[in-house]
Amino acid sequence: MPFPYRPLLLVSALALIGCNDANISSQALSAKKPLNQPSKPTELLPNDETSPLLSLIDFSMTKQQQWIQQTSATSQVEDDKLSILFSDKHNISTVTITPDNAWDLSDFSRYNLAFDVVNPQDKSVHFYLALENDSGQSQSRSISIKPNYTGTVFFPLDGVEAETETGFWGDAKPWDTKDLLMVWRSWRDDNVDLTQIAALKFFTIGLLESHEITVNNLRIRQNPSLDPKWMHNIVDKYGQHAQIDYPLKIKTDEQLKNQTTKELAQLDSSKGMANRSIYGGYTAAAKRKATGFFRTEKIDGKWWMIDPLGNVFFSHGPANVRMANMSTLTGVDYKNDKVRYRDPNETTPEDSMGTIQVPQSIKDTAYVASPLRHNMFNWLPEYDEPLAKHYSYRRSTHKGAIPHGETFSFYQANLERKYGNDADGYLTKWHEVTLARMKDWGFTSFGNWVDPAFYQANKVPYFANGWIIGDFQTLSGSVNHWGLMPDPYDPEFAHRAQVTIDEISRSVKDSPWCAGIFIDNEKSWGEREGSIAARYGVILDALSKNSTNSPAKKAFSTHLKDKYSEINKLNTAWQTEISDWSSFDAGFTSEHHSTRQVADLSRMLEMLGEQYFTVVHNTLAKKMPNHLYMGARMANWGMPDEIIKASIKYSDVLSFNIYEEGMQTHFWQFLEEVDLPVVIGEFHIGSTEGSGLLNPGIVHASGQQDRANKYKRYMQSVLEKPYMVGAHWFQYMDEPLTGRAFDGENANIGFVTVTDTPYPQLIDAVKEVTSNLYQQKLAN
Repeated sequence: MPFPYRPLLLVSALALIGCNDANISSQALSAKKPLNQPSKPTELLPNDETSPLLSLIDFSMTKQQQWIQQTSATSQVEDDKLSILFSDKHNISTVTITPDNAWDLSDFSRYNLAFDVVNPQDKSVHFYLALENDSGQSQSRSISIKPNYTGTVFFPLDGVEAETETGFWGDAKPWDTKDLLMVWRSWRDDNVDLTQIAALKFFTIGLLESHEITVNNLRIRQNPSLDPKWMHNIVDKYGQHAQIDYPLKIKTDEQLKNQTTKELAQLDSSKGMANRSIYGGYTAAAKRKATGFFRTEKIDGKWWMIDPLGNVFFSHGPANVRMANMSTLTGVDYKNDKVRYRDPNETTPEDSMGTIQVPQSIKDTAYVASPLRHNMFNWLPEYDEPLAKHYSYRRSTHKGAIPHGETFSFYQANLERKYGNDADGYLTKWHEVTLARMKDWGFTSFGNWVDPAFYQANKVPYFANGWIIGDFQTLSGSVNHWGLMPDPYDPEFAHRAQVTIDEISRSVKDSPWCAGIFIDNEKSWGEREGSIAARYGVILDALSKNSTNSPAKKAFSTHLKDKYSEINKLNTAWQTEISDWSSFDAGFTSEHHSTRQVADLSRMLEMLGEQYFTVVHNTLAKKMPNHLYMGARMANWGMPDEIIKASIKYSDVLSFNIYEEGMQTHFWQFLEEVDLPVVIGEFHIGSTEGSGLLNPGIVHASGQQDRANKYKRYMQSVLEKPYMVGAHWFQYMDEPLTGRAFDGENANIGFVTVTDTPYPQLIDAVKEVTSNLYQQKLAN
C-alpha cells in the first residue's frame, strides 16, 4: 500500500508560516547588532502601498549626491532622479551609492527594499543591484526591465518572505502587487548580515550596447500581509505554475497529444538546412583534408572545426540534453539510509545521476522531511500509479532546503503522457523527436552533457564528457562555487582521471560522430581579479598544509626550495620570518603578501593548472587519440590568467561559459593573441514572462520575443569573432519550476517547456540564425 503522504493531508497539520524548514517567523527574528554610527531616516515618504520606513537617499540634496560614485558607468542627477548610463566599453559597468554611515535597519522587521525605475529606451535593460555591508560582504539581485517601462522594483530583505529557504533561486511574489520582484543572482547567502547597508551598487555585465535607466525614491518599506497562497500549491500535475496562465500552458492531456501530433507532422516534412553534410558541416565551402574525425584548422585567418568528411564546421546546439538533473525535490525523504549508499568507485557525480528506482521496502519508510517543499505540489502520483516510475532519489544536494530526498520528474511524466506508457517507449520516441528537432532547427551538434543514447545514433555530432571524481586530496579557494579543487599532484587524481577516460572511451567507441571531449566544468581555480585570497586561495590553502600530507604542498615547497635555496632568501622576498624549511613544510600562513610573494603565488597557480591539464591531456591523448580535447569549460567568473595560460599548452580547443549579453570584442580580445579555436560551453537567455517560471536564468530578457532577439544578437557577437568555432546553449529544456533537485536552479532557459513544448519565438530565431550561420562566419 502506498505511503499516504500527499499534499492535502499536510495542510491541517502544519501551517506554511512558522513551520517551514528554516523555522523563521516574524516574531522569531533575532536582534542584530548595529554597526558604528549608522544613518537614520532622512525623511518619511508619502503614502505607499507598503508603508515606507526609511528613505535611503535624497537626490535633491547636494551632500547626498556626493555619495554617488561612478565606476565604468556615467550618471547624473536631474529632477531629483539618478540617471545611469551603463557602458558597453567595460565588462562590468557600475554606479555605487555609499552613504557617510551605513543605513541602519536594525529597528525594523519584515521589510523590503524598493525603488522607482524608468527605462527610457525601446530595448530592455538587464541590470543588477548588490547590497554591501561594512565587512565587504554582499548579496546581488537582478531584473530585466521592458522597453519604456515606468514602475517600481522591490525585493524582501527581512521576514519569512526573505529568509525562507525554498530550495530554488527565483521565488514567487510574496504578496499581490504590480511591482516587479528582483530575483537572486544565485543562491541565498545566509551569512551576509544586511541589517546595516554600507553601499548600493547598480551594475551590468557584458553589455553589447550601452543601456540607460533612471532610478529614484530608494526606500525601505514595510512588508504587507503575506499572500496565503505563497509557495503553496503552486505546481500543477504537468509541473507548470498552477496559479498563473500563459500562452504555452497545457490544460489537458488531449491538448498535449493534439499539439504533439501537429508538431510530429511538421517535423516529418522538414528537409532541414541546405548545404549540410551528414555531420552538419558546410558543403558549399571549399573542401579541406578529411581525416575521418573532427579536427581544427585555421583558414584565411579564421579558426574552424573540420568535420570527418573535410567540410568546415561550426558547432551550435543545446547542452544538457538528458534526463539527469531534471527532477525536483518533493519534500519527502526515507528513513532507510541504504538509499544514500555511495560506491567509492563511482564515476558519475550526483547531479548527473539518472532516474534511480527505489525499492518498495525503502519507500515504506517515507516521511515528510520538508512540509514547505511538499505543500508546493497540488498533485504527485501515488507509489502504485503508472507515473510513479518517475520518482527518483538525490543522495545529496549542493544547495537547498533539505540535504537529500525523494525527487520527481514532471518532464519525463509529460513525455509518457505524450508518447504513451509502453515500457520505455516514450524515451525512444523522445530520442527520435529530439534528433528530428535538431535537423529541423538547423543545429549542427549537441553540446556537453548529452544522453549517451545519442552517441550511437549516428545522426547528430556530440561532445562526450566526464567528471574526475574520487577520494583524492583537494584544495579550497576563498569561494568554492561547485566544490573543492582537486589536487592534481595526488597520484589518486591521475588514477581517477584514467578511470573516467576509460569509461568515456567505452561509451564513445571511437565514433567519428564524437566532435570532442569535455572533462570537468567550472572548477574553482580562483577569481581573475580581486583580493589575493580571491585570486590565489587554492595556493594559499596548499601552502597552509603539511608537505607530508599534501602532494600540492610538497610540489610547491620543492619549487620554492629550488628557486630560493635558503630560507632567509625566501623571507627577504616574502617579507616573512619563517624559521626554517621544516617549519615551512609543516604549514605556512600569512596575512601580508609582498609583491614578490604574489608573483610566486601566480607562478604556483600556473603550475597547478599545468599539472591538471597535463594529467587530463596525456590520459586522453593516449586513450582517445582521434578526439579533440575541449578544455575545462572555464566560467568567466573563474578563469585566472594563469590557468588560461596553462590550458593553452594542452587543449585542442579552449572552452568558456559566457553568461553575458554577448562576447564583448574588447574583453575577449586576448583570445586573438592566444591563437587557438574557442567554443562557448554555456550561454542562455530567459524570461519569467510567458514561461510560468519564477527565474529567468542568468541573463534576463523582458519577454519571449525579447529573449529571441537577445539570442540572435548574442550569436552575432560570436560569429564575428575569427577564433570562435562553436557556441552551446544551456540547456535543451526548462528547469523545474521548484528547482532541480541538486541545487535549486529553476530557470526559463530551455528551447522547450516542462511539457516538451517548443518556444515558438525562440525557435524561429534559432532557424534564422542557423540558416545563415556558415555564410555569416565566412563573410565576417
